[in-house]
Amino acid sequence: MNQPNRAVVTTSTLYVVPTPIGNLGDITQRALEVLEHVDLIAAEDTRHTGLLLQHFAINARMFALHDHNEQQKADQLITKLQQGQSIALVSDAGTPLINDPGYHVVRRCREAGIHVVPLPGPCAAITALSAAGLPSDRFCYEGFLPAKRKSRSDTLRALEKESRTLIFYESTHRLIDSLEDMVEVWGVERYVVLARELTKTWESIQGMPVGELLAWVKEDETRRRGEMVLIVEGYKKPDDDVLPSEALRTLALLQQELPLKKAAALAAEIHGVKKNALYRHGLGQSEE
Repeated sequence: MNQPNRAVVTTSTLYVVPTPIGNLGDITQRALEVLEHVDLIAAEDTRHTGLLLQHFAINARMFALHDHNEQQKADQLITKLQQGQSIALVSDAGTPLINDPGYHVVRRCREAGIHVVPLPGPCAAITALSAAGLPSDRFCYEGFLPAKRKSRSDTLRALEKESRTLIFYESTHRLIDSLEDMVEVWGVERYVVLARELTKTWESIQGMPVGELLAWVKEDETRRRGEMVLIVEGYKKPDDDVLPSEALRTLALLQQELPLKKAAALAAEIHGVKKNALYRHGLGQSEE
């Protein structure tokens, strides 16, 4: 429900303001009004935000708040808010706190009883998910994978059986390494969507089994440039009715010398499949 008579900003309030991830036309009217009327803007990079404000002819005081100084500067912002100032929190692009600074300030505000107002707006993870064609009723946002290979592989192994759609951010210089590790840990068939340069001129959204995607990315250097989101299909439990041909052959051979129950158990252990599935298959064969 619209509230046209409500003040644009109120005193002693922190506003969490999303900014465009590429196309400047994606900024909301409400975000522009808040940025124009607050007493101070806490920005991840004041130079970057300065260009945005300049584009929309907004004159505002800014305060640098980034990963390296957030915990130290949080108390200063809390004091300003307690003194009645209104502050907008912005990151370089997208929604603050989503793989960007702001968590410590928002947490401190809530602990201090300061009003925090979130504005809806751009977010690369959600934008990519909406166009990926993968289940979106349940998903898991994981941010960036670790930079070191062992840690990255350990993370992927921990997520191997995650049934929710997975969302990762990835950088240009690590994309191939991450895709290679996905192939190694998850196999070549896991479906992955690469969403690149969203809302920008060279926007690209490409989905295919990860083995094919890796080869596709390697074919052309431009396919791994820019800001990227990886949307990964969740783990699907193997269908018991689809049994490897090798397991079926072993079962048939063992059945020549052993009872079906024993043959199914041994074949299952040899090939790493479920003995009940093999047993049901053997029963079906005997009934034919």
